[in-house]
Amino acid sequence: MASIRPKQNRQTPRKRSSFQQKGKIQVAALPHSTVPRLHKDAAKLLSSIGKPDPTPFIPDDYQVEAVQTVTREDCLVSAPTGSGKTWIALEATKRYLSNGLRTWYATPLKALSNAKYEEFGLALGRESVGILTGDRKENPDAPVIVGTTEILRNQLYDAMESGVDLGIHLVILDEAHYLGDEDRGVVWGEVLIYLPSRVRLLLLSATISNAHDISRWLSQIRGTPCSVVHSRVRPVPLHVLFRTPNGHVTPFFRGERLFPNVAECAKAFKQRKNISLGTFPDLNGIVETLRQFDLLPAIVFLKSRSDCDKALQALPASPISPREDGFDKVVKECLEIYPELEHHRQLDRFLRCRAGAHHAGQLPAWRLVIEKMMVLGYLDVIFSTSTVAAGVNFPARTVVIVQSDRFNGRGFVDMTATDLHQMAGRAGRRGMDKVGFILVIPGKHLDISLVRELALAEPEALKSRISVNSSMLLNLLLSHDPAGVKSLLGQSFAGFHENPRRAEKAHQRLLKEFRKHLSLLEELGYVEPDGAPTYDGRWAAQLRLDQPLLIAELIRGGELDDLAPEELAALLAPFAMDKDKDVLVSKQLWDMTRPLWKRFRRAMRRLKPLVQFMVSRGFDPPPIMFWPAAAVFLWADGIEWTEFGTHVGADEGDLAMLVLRSADHLRQLRAVEDEMPDLAELARVALPLLMRPPLT
Repeated sequence: MASIRPKQNRQTPRKRSSFQQKGKIQVAALPHSTVPRLHKDAAKLLSSIGKPDPTPFIPDDYQVEAVQTVTREDCLVSAPTGSGKTWIALEATKRYLSNGLRTWYATPLKALSNAKYEEFGLALGRESVGILTGDRKENPDAPVIVGTTEILRNQLYDAMESGVDLGIHLVILDEAHYLGDEDRGVVWGEVLIYLPSRVRLLLLSATISNAHDISRWLSQIRGTPCSVVHSRVRPVPLHVLFRTPNGHVTPFFRGERLFPNVAECAKAFKQRKNISLGTFPDLNGIVETLRQFDLLPAIVFLKSRSDCDKALQALPASPISPREDGFDKVVKECLEIYPELEHHRQLDRFLRCRAGAHHAGQLPAWRLVIEKMMVLGYLDVIFSTSTVAAGVNFPARTVVIVQSDRFNGRGFVDMTATDLHQMAGRAGRRGMDKVGFILVIPGKHLDISLVRELALAEPEALKSRISVNSSMLLNLLLSHDPAGVKSLLGQSFAGFHENPRRAEKAHQRLLKEFRKHLSLLEELGYVEPDGAPTYDGRWAAQLRLDQPLLIAELIRGGELDDLAPEELAALLAPFAMDKDKDVLVSKQLWDMTRPLWKRFRRAMRRLKPLVQFMVSRGFDPPPIMFWPAAAVFLWADGIEWTEFGTHVGADEGDLAMLVLRSADHLRQLRAVEDEMPDLAELARVALPLLMRPPLT
């Protein structure tokens, strides 16, 4: 197994997990053969499977406490997935709304923002709710706004610059554990630092083990109390199962120890004795086992997109035809909304097998259809990468774990306790299941001992991911002098530790980053020696992108002048790529985009001195590739989506993400309308060339 295990994994004792408590593990053993073979300790648990009787909704004590708390002070809620945190958010919003006060509900994902917008619109009335996600702007003056955290952060930048109050009274940060996310955590940290203390703050998460540390930090920097409301009770009990290589399903635990059969298997796997390890799990046998004992629907987490697609293709047809319960009718209604999916390569398998492959390589519209059908109860199985674990409301009766490592964007590393808790949180549907299950499948990529350790552990403590970047610094210098920016950085969670030495070390790291970026901006003419932004610095601050200085250099050099709209979209596309990924393209694509190559090469010549200068100052600019420009040019030029994919060797989801991120870059250019009206107008004309079906 290609994995990296930190040494402390084995040396540091972990606290008991909220989903595995001593003396409360009851598990079912499931057969895999024509003659069922149940372990005797599991038989009684099978009888508990079923749908609970309908009962009137009565909020839990922790829910009532949280709503009451957030009316008078900040509140951090840490409770298991599916325990009703959205109810808290809705009730708090209703109270603020009834008093004429405004609420901002922030999520980490556009898809999650869209889902919460629909949910809040139904509960509060469409006229009371708006949405802001970059590519969606509806009812922006509504008293309740749902949107992505980046949009909220940008509004805080604007409010600080103008000195105008943001005009909101309650901010709800859903999936608050994103504060510790390696890529996105900096935005969450910024929001928490910049948010005025008069605005009430409600943080919701299932996976914060150091919640009291975070609450003390927030109380210190905001000057207002922040209470923690914590619940360890899962509304639906969760049990851990294990399927042996010969098809037996047994308990995974006996108390906190591995069940004897599991311990035996772990030892054999470690010694590689009497075990034939295939490269791919027996998913057909696994699904049949789940079906035999009414453990569907299930989410099967797999290592890669290709594994998800491969599993779907190999799955046998469901015993229930699409027509028996109207499954095909509901799919037809979805296709009327997204007609471009009528020829989707997986539609036939989706209908015949009642199963879907859900991952970032799929079209956003196709993922939405899968999610809708799963929520409605029509699907038996979802094969997914970790995308489903990251906040999508996608509960199932059973979660299947076949590996103990995950891909972090660069390579495979050991799964963390937080990762496992996120996956486990999808098992057991409140109001639909009496019990939920995790089914652990041994194999080439699963470390049984590590799974035991993680299942018994609390999620890892959140760490601050705050860091300095050029866009952040330019925006802060619009409203603060350098000393003020240093003061803000000093408020980060990175500098809040019980150990003063660690706090000082974290603070000095941020100050070093600050000085490095400030010096660069001054040398490039974006800020004055006293730190005040120059004319160029003021408009460049509006380019709230990953690489604002590179794009600003193209603007300053006139490289984005005199372009056709599709050429502008294309030249922004290489900066929209967040990974260094080579992609094969057809010869026809090169031929069709040959004139664009000249403009691209000219732009690269313009950027070369800047890139060399940045490298000399210790920065690491990303590689800039031509294929994203060629691909976006082709799409903007009007090619149909079905033909688009034949010219570019990338997954549909990657192509969709490239186009959507390029569209976000065009929106950022519209922000410099006062200084560059022609460029902003060209961006406005180019945007609809990208935002067309199947991406709208």
